Amino acid sequence: MKLAYWMYAGPAHIGTLRIASSFKNVHAIMHAPLGDDYFNVMRSMLEREREFTPVTISVVDRNVLARGSQEKVVDNITRKDQEETPDLIVLTPTCTSSILQEDLQNFVDRAQLDSKGDVMLADVNHYRVNELQAGDRTLQQIVEFYIEKARKKGELPEGKTEKPSVNIIGVSTLGFHNQHDCTELKRLMTDLGIEVNAVIPEGASVNELKNLPKAWFNLAPYRELGMMTVEYLQKEFDMPYVDITPMGVVETARCIRLIQKILNEQGADINYESFIDNQTRYVSQAAWFSRSIDCQNLTGKKAVVFGDNTHAAAMTKILAREMGIHVVLAGTYCKYDADWFKEQVSEYCDEVLISNDNGEIGDAIARIEPSAIFGTQMERHVGKRLSIPCGVIAAPIHIQNFPIGYSPFMGYEGTNQIADLVYNSFTLGMEDHLLEIFGGHDTKEVITKGISADSDLNWSKEAKGELNKIPGFVRGKVKRNTEKFARDRDIGEITLEVMYAAKEAVGA
Repeated sequence: MKLAYWMYAGPAHIGTLRIASSFKNVHAIMHAPLGDDYFNVMRSMLEREREFTPVTISVVDRNVLARGSQEKVVDNITRKDQEETPDLIVLTPTCTSSILQEDLQNFVDRAQLDSKGDVMLADVNHYRVNELQAGDRTLQQIVEFYIEKARKKGELPEGKTEKPSVNIIGVSTLGFHNQHDCTELKRLMTDLGIEVNAVIPEGASVNELKNLPKAWFNLAPYRELGMMTVEYLQKEFDMPYVDITPMGVVETARCIRLIQKILNEQGADINYESFIDNQTRYVSQAAWFSRSIDCQNLTGKKAVVFGDNTHAAAMTKILAREMGIHVVLAGTYCKYDADWFKEQVSEYCDEVLISNDNGEIGDAIARIEPSAIFGTQMERHVGKRLSIPCGVIAAPIHIQNFPIGYSPFMGYEGTNQIADLVYNSFTLGMEDHLLEIFGGHDTKEVITKGISADSDLNWSKEAKGELNKIPGFVRGKVKRNTEKFARDRDIGEITLEVMYAAKEAVGA
């Protein structure tokens, strides 16, 4: 088990709870000690929803440790079944309660005898997987459970829908702009003449899962959630799937062309080229904006990208090939899927970093000193310490990343939102010019800009005075370079002479 000040992906049970609470009328019971039950608070704080099914905790306390959990867990399941009449109850342990090594599947089997609704144990290894992997596995497990249930009852529908249709798989609560992306994807499918057969798990009923095979294809817009489900449906029903994330002008067009190919292979006769051309020219403002004088001011500027696989890969491609921005480093914390990420971004950046150590990411950013960062809330904190602007593009996220207004990242409207985010994240040309002329408006005597708030070096009074004369927008960089120069030479105090020597060393 890894204890960390910051975590990019939460523990496994959070992934399971995200899936369970995304479905309608599905109740989750968490077998855990007090303190692990923060999901309800997090969900109600971040998601602007009036109603959702709260998670129930079956508390592991000293009495449970003395007698065992079976009686308590079974009672909690049957009580919730009677009170809430859910379609499904999902039982999940946490990594702490897993230490007890109890046979929870036996608990579920016992509870099912007295429950009217279905009862299921989330089959994930809480020591080996994180939130994203557990969510992906739980969704696939629930889909498989209800497909097999319908098959045994002879209730699986035969054949496909009359018109081309799609299942959008992977839209979940607490996802980064998932609700907005879903709205945009539904709009895009309607424009393409494709019916939406189902969206899972968000807002779906488990009783509708048996109808998934009726769709002509599946769309998995997020690499982290939904891939196991579409692969299962492909294996069981030979259903094709699209796993190209429609973010940015180029990737959205690629996604639509793959959909066209899949539909035509099933007997349709469609051509979306005129639609792609019209959307790129007149709906997406990003295409012309990338050729405008405003965007040309960004050409060659250095950027660092970091996030989950889906958003970090997509943003790296957009910056490099659509906006002419130099991506010095692209990284992801999804270490379990590193090969895919490297394959996607290697030709669009100088360096690839696969890590879930936020300190390593922060140090890399401090070393590179890019003009802008595109990352998670953690990279935003790093950027604030280094006075580098940061656009948030992926989870982990903050309440400000759940906007009330419409802000998708996918589809052609998403291209506009991303273009605005990118442009507004950089210190713009005129702003640079004015800061250079007037020296900015920084009146604070700040000399400790860096990842670490503490400095092991002393600055003489004269050196501090000289540092404060430097314009605020470059002061942090000068201070870091000077301190690095001093450390490399085992100099304990920074004087004017040391500052001048450091300046000469970097050729400034």
